[in-house]
Amino acid sequence: MTRVQHVNRFFLILAAPAIGLLLCLLLFPPQLDLQLDTQAYKSESRVSVSSAKLLQDLDTAEISAKSTSDSLQQTLNLYNQTTQTMSSIVQKASIQASRPENIYDKRIRSKLGLPVETVDSDKIRVELFRVNAVTYKGYAMKVKLKDPSAMRMSLAGETLGSSETTLKAVQRHGAIAGINAGGFADQDGKRYPLSTTMMDGQYLTGFQSSFKDLYFVGLNGSGKLIGGKFDRQDQLDKLRPQFGASFVPILLKDGKKTAIPAKWKASPKRAPRTIIGSYKDDQLIIFVIDGYNEGGGSGATLEEIQGQLYKIGVINAYNLDGGGSSSLVMNGRVVNHPSDGTLRPVPTNFLFFE
Repeated sequence: MTRVQHVNRFFLILAAPAIGLLLCLLLFPPQLDLQLDTQAYKSESRVSVSSAKLLQDLDTAEISAKSTSDSLQQTLNLYNQTTQTMSSIVQKASIQASRPENIYDKRIRSKLGLPVETVDSDKIRVELFRVNAVTYKGYAMKVKLKDPSAMRMSLAGETLGSSETTLKAVQRHGAIAGINAGGFADQDGKRYPLSTTMMDGQYLTGFQSSFKDLYFVGLNGSGKLIGGKFDRQDQLDKLRPQFGASFVPILLKDGKKTAIPAKWKASPKRAPRTIIGSYKDDQLIIFVIDGYNEGGGSGATLEEIQGQLYKIGVINAYNLDGGGSSSLVMNGRVVNHPSDGTLRPVPTNFLFFE
């Protein structure tokens, strides 16, 4: 064997283990390890795909949330704009609606002059004017009831037969103003309201049919002046009166002058007067005319008052008890000049509240 052959054999022996290992790997590949690696790869692939899907869903949710937020903001902006627009419309409508009322009120004031005193609150507006006619002087009080509860009638001592001055009634009830109300009859040293009289929707002495020109005047639940002659109780009940009193005569009814009974034209001809009336917008007007005696030498005639009330646009007017009973109290003081020198105690008074 030559030297070359010896060398080849030597290297063949050295390479035999490597060749054998290679043959084993070729004949018996490591299947288990390969499968594990493949599964791991597939698992990693699925995780990767799931993560990508989750990220995609998050991106979609973010876009949807932003779109919803933008939509809500647009809706909110539209709501605010609509609210502002509606508020503006309501405000303008309110201004437009109040214009006829303001115009009518200015017409009334133009005939009464400038108020010398005013009380204005959420419930009531009271304006006091001076009345300076050729033959008589006194005061006019225009009242706008913003709330029906701003006017009530008081019964002296809360019992029949009692009497008190209008000033005392105003002070006792905490009113801002007051006038004497219905007529009365004296009996056994006591004073009783005349004919039909109501308090808090109840008849004090029952309903009495109108007679000898007597009438009933008061307020209903809506704060509207109601009155007239009633033969039956159901006629008055239909008007739903809350309170009221009786006297004589009616001066104006539904914008027309009514006939004044001859007796009341002459007995007395001139005297202090208290009259309550209403305009077509339901504002109240009260006249309290001064007189210095009850002999007929001073004060006003009913025809004069009737004519003046008609001239200034009063629709309904009722003559209340006059003479020494005429009383006007406002802001805690007696405004008129009572013909007795002091206020006369009476059973009923109309009171006004802030």
